[in-house]
Amino acid sequence: MTIKDTYNTIYKPVEAILFKDKNSKFFGYAYPVSNENEIKQHLEDLKKEHHSARHWCYAYQLGTESITYRANDDGEPNNSAGMPIYGQIQSFDVTNILIVVVRYFGGVKLGVGGLINAYKTTAQLTLEASSIIEKTINIEYLIKFEYKNMNTVMRIVKEKNLNIVDQKLELDCQIKISVRKKHANTIFNLFNHLYEITISEI
Repeated sequence: MTIKDTYNTIYKPVEAILFKDKNSKFFGYAYPVSNENEIKQHLEDLKKEHHSARHWCYAYQLGTESITYRANDDGEPNNSAGMPIYGQIQSFDVTNILIVVVRYFGGVKLGVGGLINAYKTTAQLTLEASSIIEKTINIEYLIKFEYKNMNTVMRIVKEKNLNIVDQKLELDCQIKISVRKKHANTIFNLFNHLYEITISEI
């Protein structure tokens, strides 16, 4: 079985993609996010920017192996806004993303079907305007060793072209590395078999 160790997300924010329907205006926003604090911040900023809007509906998905998601209708009829937005996140197969659709009411009611279509289309247009990139799922390890074993550790780091995230090279050394998931076991075993060197997952 091959390990799935990549995921798709968006490269940078996409802002104010406009969709109109019967005088209502829908502005779509997409943000790459890695935690709920960032999501909260983006929502607060948008509410300040669009303080006279009627609704700020959104959906987000976080995580690669264990997924957290939320869809919020923000006062629109049940499942007419958040879920259609989330449906687009799923159909574009992206994660670590927040999509917000800000609605200005234009005086004509769209009905539930019209709302579902408007929120879905705005989310779709916003995702189409974003650059979607593939990232690898990485596992971080902490390697601990005495200074005298530095060459042994560094030789493997170089040979395997490992990504050092952080290092503290003193008498007692620590190196934090980030390894693509499918190579993680091999790398762990390489270091784990070495004398006087410990490796642990962070």
